[in-house]
Amino acid sequence: MKKAFLFSLLLLAACRPEPIRIDTPQGTLCLEPLAEDAIRVRLTPEGAPDLGELVFTEQVPAPRYRVEHKGQDVTLRTARMSAEYRADTQTLRFLDADGQVLLEEKGRDIVPAEVQGEAAWAVSQTFDSPEGEHLYGTGQFQDGYLDIRGLTRRLTQVNTQISLPMILSSRGWGLLWHNYGLTDFNPADHRVALTASDESGGSVTVNATGTAGNRRERRFFRTFTGEFELPEDGEYALLLDVGREMARKQYLSVDGEAVIDITNTWLPPTAAVKVRLSAGRHRLEVQGTVGDAPVILWRAVTDGTTFASPVAPGLDYTVFAGGADAVMHSFRRLSGHVPALPDWIFRYIHCRERYDTQEELLTAARRFHEEGLPVGTLVQDWQWWGKYGWNAMRFDEGKYPDPKAMTDELHRMDQHLMLSVWSKISRDAELGREVAARSYYIDGTEWVDFFQPEAAAFYWQSFSEKLLPTGIDAWWQDATEPENDDLKGRQVGPERRPGEWYRNVYPLKVIQTVYEGLRRDVPDRLPVLLTRSAYPGIQRYGAVTWSGDVGNDWGTLRRQIAGGLGQMAAGLPWWTYDAGGFFRPADQYTDPAYQERMVRWIQAAVWLPFMRVHGYQSRTEPWEYSPETRRRFEAAIAQREALLPYILENARKVWEEDYTLMRPLIFDFPEDPQALQQDCEWMFGPDYLVCPVTEGGVSTWKVYLPENAAGWEDIRDSARYEGGRCYDVPVDLEAIPVFRRLR
Repeated sequence: MKKAFLFSLLLLAACRPEPIRIDTPQGTLCLEPLAEDAIRVRLTPEGAPDLGELVFTEQVPAPRYRVEHKGQDVTLRTARMSAEYRADTQTLRFLDADGQVLLEEKGRDIVPAEVQGEAAWAVSQTFDSPEGEHLYGTGQFQDGYLDIRGLTRRLTQVNTQISLPMILSSRGWGLLWHNYGLTDFNPADHRVALTASDESGGSVTVNATGTAGNRRERRFFRTFTGEFELPEDGEYALLLDVGREMARKQYLSVDGEAVIDITNTWLPPTAAVKVRLSAGRHRLEVQGTVGDAPVILWRAVTDGTTFASPVAPGLDYTVFAGGADAVMHSFRRLSGHVPALPDWIFRYIHCRERYDTQEELLTAARRFHEEGLPVGTLVQDWQWWGKYGWNAMRFDEGKYPDPKAMTDELHRMDQHLMLSVWSKISRDAELGREVAARSYYIDGTEWVDFFQPEAAAFYWQSFSEKLLPTGIDAWWQDATEPENDDLKGRQVGPERRPGEWYRNVYPLKVIQTVYEGLRRDVPDRLPVLLTRSAYPGIQRYGAVTWSGDVGNDWGTLRRQIAGGLGQMAAGLPWWTYDAGGFFRPADQYTDPAYQERMVRWIQAAVWLPFMRVHGYQSRTEPWEYSPETRRRFEAAIAQREALLPYILENARKVWEEDYTLMRPLIFDFPEDPQALQQDCEWMFGPDYLVCPVTEGGVSTWKVYLPENAAGWEDIRDSARYEGGRCYDVPVDLEAIPVFRRLR
């Protein structure tokens, strides 16, 4: 095709057209109209590897478009948006159908790099982000931010963190950054060296989980200090990097004031915060554990938004024009629509860590049934393989003598079974020895190399032959990050390519393998897959995520909500958490303070896409707690069951209309400035505004009711309120505030 800026033309194609190619000083810039509201931008250096297309897998007819030139400036127009290249600045800007600017480049860098001896490029692209813009997305993070404009985040996959390089803007656009490896969002360009204190910070012994199972771990704390100087007053983004694969504590103070303070058994290696600071010198203190090597990265918050990837085959991003629902529709049309799920998975899901025998699980199931508690699914967590070794895909018959009979009995009680299955297989297991003999492991690990088609096929063959005959209904693919960032520094696939190229997409390959196997081998069943990690495109395999091994305190509850809403803004519709927290206190059955928190977690879970209770080394059944807690717990389960017709109606819209069930307020109230600032409220379908209580001992709770001409009705007492205002509404422990949108 001749260069686009030499002529104007109108094209209509039945498949994707050749990209519009524009010569620039950095190389050939390619603009590809994927849909009327989606344009992809690529600039690939000579010699860059072809990593394959893992996200935009759907064959979508190309839109009508035209290409115009004015001198060396080039404009690509579709019916709903346009992309303008300006030769003088060598930048692009994107406009809506009315000619209003949506998004504008401010500059890019493409610098040669190297990964494991292969040529690579470090790529960054900055976009204008004017004051007043709100940005959401990048997945599920534990920093508590929903509006991420100006925030620094490092996008890696890790327990409790799901990295999805997609954002949604209040200005009417979305953007997907196409890079399968590590990505920095608003990377910080200044580093503060820290000095470790010689004094011990004490120690603690915790019950921990790991790739070898349950264990007790002694942790020794340590303090690190440093200073940095700021040139002027302003807002600054700080990133704490603990310097290891997983953190145990995230604590940062500035001038003696804590700005990050999170402790859990496992935490992501980085934590972000925005703070307003004055010009001059500031003291930093980091509290961590022995083995940490923390650094602080910082940058001034500016009117720019940057994506940067240290290992990339080139520049590659797609811009979507439109409101939140339109962006979701376009994204899923290109990357795969959400498949249908069975009705029963939307009922209450009961889980604990863990049922130790078949009889123990059935005893709990029978009691739920006898007492009339509507449970849709019971979950068997890990270690059911017992003497056969980690994920041997064989039940230890000493504890589970007849898995098929167990599943059949659950079915007779209108209950279903979910089983935890890993992508990690012990090398000592019989199955693991066969995996090793075939060279199907990622070197130096026990993770199956799903980038090898033969390895993925062998994993599925083993799964299908050993587990499908049990009649189990749903599959929990745990630790699909994989845990410990184990692709870094290793090689994957038949060509033994550096794992850095694919560092964030391992969960996509795992879930693809299992979903496609289920559709082929059990075609009369709708697959149900729960996964701890994800990547854009995984929604086409029906994947449900949860927020990982989190704690149980009030702050953690609030951060889960922001994290889940951040995932919704990044295009994936199915999410939940461990209601009650995964790591729980030893006195959970007698401690009223914990039980208050647990009740609030459970009450909010009623209004998530999936309602699931879980807990580490816990008996999580309602009857284990005080009579008052049990009554409230069971009331929440009953409320979920009563909501089921509404949930199913709107769930069908997810797979039929690309709808989003758990909705950040930008979806329904994009013109309401106060609604855009709410990080802990969401719409559940079109009718209900959910306002979870995330503090203890309160008798009133502040809520914001968005602008709505007909107002709102509190479903607890039918009280009516005007929209566009904040209210202090009364609360008790019986329910959280939820408001019906009046029409």
